[in-house]
Order: sequence, then C-alpha cells, then structure tokens
Amino acid sequence: MRVKMAQDDPKTLVSTEWLAAHLKNPDLRILDATWVLPHVELDAVAGYNAAHIPGARFFDIDEISDHRSELPHMVPPVEKFMSRMRAMGVGDGHQVVVYDQVGVSSAPRVWWLFKLMGQENVAVLDGGLPKWVAEGRNTEDLPPMVRDRHMTVRVQNHLVKDVTQVSSASKLGDYEIVDARSRGRFAGTEPEPRAGLRGGHIPNSKNVPFGELLTEQKTLKSPDELRSVFEAAGVDLSKPVITSCGSGITAAILSLALERIGKTDHAVYDGSWAEWGAFGTLPVKTGEA
Repeated sequence: MRVKMAQDDPKTLVSTEWLAAHLKNPDLRILDATWVLPHVELDAVAGYNAAHIPGARFFDIDEISDHRSELPHMVPPVEKFMSRMRAMGVGDGHQVVVYDQVGVSSAPRVWWLFKLMGQENVAVLDGGLPKWVAEGRNTEDLPPMVRDRHMTVRVQNHLVKDVTQVSSASKLGDYEIVDARSRGRFAGTEPEPRAGLRGGHIPNSKNVPFGELLTEQKTLKSPDELRSVFEAAGVDLSKPVITSCGSGITAAILSLALERIGKTDHAVYDGSWAEWGAFGTLPVKTGEA
C-alpha cells in the first residue's frame, strides 16, 4: 500500500485507493471523459448514465471543443471552456480527477486540457473505471448535484503546438516529435481509421505506441519503466518533446507519462495526424523511424 500511495500525485495521477479516501471531499470534482473512435463499440454517454463513480460529471470531449474547426475535438475557445465548466460546477479551488471507461485512454486529454487552461490541481485516475469496478467499489446512475463555480483561466500556450510549429520542429530537429499511434499506422502499413488520410508519419518523428506505456491492467507503468520505453524508442529526453497521435487524444497519454518522469517541457500537437495526413503539401515518411 505504501508503494502505491507514494505514486499518488494530485497534479498528474492518483490511484483508486486515493480517490476512495478523498471521495467525500467537498472540493473534489470527478469527470468521466470517455471518448472512443466511431467504429469502437462503446457508447460513452450510455456507459456513464448506467454506472459512474459517485458524483462524477460527464465531460464530452467532442462537444467541449472548437466547432469552428473542421478537425476533430480541437481545443475549445477559452470562453466556451469556462462556460461549460461553470455549468458542470467545476471551478477555482477544486481538485479534479479525470477517468475513462477504458482504463487510461481519453482521460489524459482532459487532464492536459485543464493544464492548458492553467489549472494545476487535476489528475488522471490510474486504471480508470475498470479498475474501480474490479475492486468492488461503488458506482451510481444518478445525476450529480451541481452548483455554478467560477473558473479563472490562464492559457499556457507552451503546452500546445500548431502545424507550422511542428513543421519547423520536424525540419530543425530542435524538438523530439513522438507519435502515439500503432507501429503499423506510423509505418503506413495499416489504414488510418479516418477516411482521406495518407499513411505514414511526420519526418524525423519517433514512435511510442501509447499501449507500451500501460500495464496489462491498463494502468500507467512506473516512472522508471516509462523512461525506459521512451529511451528504447530513441527519444532524446534532453530535448523538448511534441507529442502527436491520430487526433490529439492519445498524444496526451505520452504527455502524462513524460510529466510522471519529471519532464515538463512537452506540448501536444493538437491537429495531429488528422491534420498532417490530410494535406498533400506536408511531407510524409513511411516505414519505421
């Protein structure tokens, strides 16, 4: 138990034991941030309505996004994020814990989004709802009691990169670009789940499939193990890192893992392959890194 609790950090990752011990804290806010690709047979909203951790609100990643963009679930305008959080009763002074119904999958995206908005007291639930349920802990199907709460937002622009910045990093090599997609998608030998995208990867990027950062129980590996995974992929951890994936969701798992090993100079390429792979003017490399 001591080893598990020593890993708890309310700014990055907390265990089910930690959450259970703090469940009655009036300043705790729990968010179910489940998101899956359209072809995956999981209805996130139905799952939340059927059973969620007591007091949890549902964070809709697709809805709380920038609908002015043709790209999927891009970072929402500040005003939209603030209004949605106010309506959910999430604001200043709250400790936020984010989980998903898969394990550690989409929750890190919302963790990163809160960090981008200047909120520090936010953590991912290690193992998510599957681990919580497997341990016999309580769930409920009741909507939470919500009171409006103001949130102060201070955007941390260094935590996000656009296509121009990523293109420059690819040419100059001053950042490590790390791709969370599967090895087949990275190499261009597997089809992309979104139509119209080329296969392959950003030139000079490295491949760390997000699943390699997780245990068989869908929990995040230890910091030492995480570091070893990045190093085995040839990632130079002395450089700042830009994480990427299919659409900016699993890239945040890499960002969470980097934060867990004490590396804070990282950013998410928000458009990720949904953007890069769609534009024929951007260079693409195929095969292994």
